[in-house]
Amino acid sequence: MALRAPEPFTPEQVTWDSLTNGSWDALIVVGPHFDELPEHCQAAIAAAKVTDDSVTQQLSIVPCAGVPGNRLVLAPTGSLARDYDDVRRFYDAARDAVTRVAKAGAKQPVIMTTAVPAGAAWQHALASSYLGLSQGAYEPLEAREHFGEGLEPFAAVGVLGETSIEWLTAVEAGRRVARDICGTEPERMSPARAAEYCQQAFAGSSVSVTIINDRMQLQHEYPLLSAVARASFAVEKQRPCVVRLEYKGEGPITESLFLVGKGITYDTGGADLKTGGHMAGMSRDKGGAAGVAGFLRTVAGLKPKGLRVVAELAFVRNNIGSLAFVADEIVTGRSGVRVRIGNTDAEGRLVIADSLTKLKDEALTAENPSLYTVATLTGHAALSKGPYTALVPNGPALKAGIVQKIMDAGELWGDGAELSLSRREDFDFVRGRTKADDVLSSNNGPSATTARGHQFPMAFLVLTAGLDKHDNASELPLPYTHIDIAGSGVEGGDWQHGKPTATPVLALAGAFLK
Repeated sequence: MALRAPEPFTPEQVTWDSLTNGSWDALIVVGPHFDELPEHCQAAIAAAKVTDDSVTQQLSIVPCAGVPGNRLVLAPTGSLARDYDDVRRFYDAARDAVTRVAKAGAKQPVIMTTAVPAGAAWQHALASSYLGLSQGAYEPLEAREHFGEGLEPFAAVGVLGETSIEWLTAVEAGRRVARDICGTEPERMSPARAAEYCQQAFAGSSVSVTIINDRMQLQHEYPLLSAVARASFAVEKQRPCVVRLEYKGEGPITESLFLVGKGITYDTGGADLKTGGHMAGMSRDKGGAAGVAGFLRTVAGLKPKGLRVVAELAFVRNNIGSLAFVADEIVTGRSGVRVRIGNTDAEGRLVIADSLTKLKDEALTAENPSLYTVATLTGHAALSKGPYTALVPNGPALKAGIVQKIMDAGELWGDGAELSLSRREDFDFVRGRTKADDVLSSNNGPSATTARGHQFPMAFLVLTAGLDKHDNASELPLPYTHIDIAGSGVEGGDWQHGKPTATPVLALAGAFLK
């Protein structure tokens, strides 16, 4: 079936005066309480509470004349007064309202917020509510292609209140791309079809797309990636590729971002085969590439001036078979660093290392550069950070305040990230053990049971890409941050069935596009 355009609808700005005009058919109100609503809404709520005192305590639909469709949807956030409450309370309440609102028959709801706490931490409550509603309304790409694009519950959404429609449209377009790439099954989103999807997602935009899929070129320029892909080259539809995305804003360039996304379309574990039911959900091991593609789609929508963004998405299937790479092999990477394979199930760091090396070399002559790898890399990150993204920066990234910038943006936009420092033990862990090798890819145990299991892969990437020569003490420091989304990439940590979260699109957009 033909590809479906990954565009969401554009939300429409609505005012109280225009609320009952047109075809709007429900008003969704998100907030900790509803005492600030207009008198006719208060009267409707009071009438409803006569027969159901829980109306304002849980998701409720109250008949109300004077609002679209006579449907007043109350989506309470609960208390917002505690130290640990944040803007995600609005996001979650709006997301969780979708199913009930759709069952009520509403197709074109309007969303608003009320009783938003004062302070900068809550400034994006309305935007977060809209994005939460969009998250709840999203249906998988395979389902949309099977049933048609009308599968999703809403034909349009209005936004009542002050927020940037341009921002919401661009960010949700990016999040939609990220969810599609991450969540789609491995045949529908094989390396070649992922590349095809990217071509469509950026068609006619300010982002150029280049697909590198020639075997000889891949083996020469991406030798570590090619080692992981060795058993997949023979199957045409599973052959690897690198998708390069480039954006250059108008005017003099003042900042350059270089990103690499891990795009394992299916991770069997390779010769170190995943067993005991741990293979289910491994089609989502491309969440890093998905998040990077989504961020670039947001860039394409906003067209920021003075910014250059270059990304490489490494799409590979980690197959098993007679040609599969195995532990103990020594593979020389693009940088010339000799890598001894410790475990073939630690393939993600290998497929992104060559692209990181390439972009590091390009960053040397770029204006105000910084580098990032984004990956669903380790179970250890999921265990140690739960539903939050792990940021593992090098010295220059810490010194430049980049990692703090991402964390601050994540807090404001509800795409939380936490700091994990890189330590000397991480570098000691991956150093070569003999004169035959320079670096070890991993130990032979699962990351989840390995001390510092999500920090030491960053050290591997630094050494393999040659970034150790660009630390704070060097003549040309290069800020680099490894972003592990293994815990934050899907809702509820359910990698087989959970809906992709599209992280870190919001955090990166908030940090670099606002």
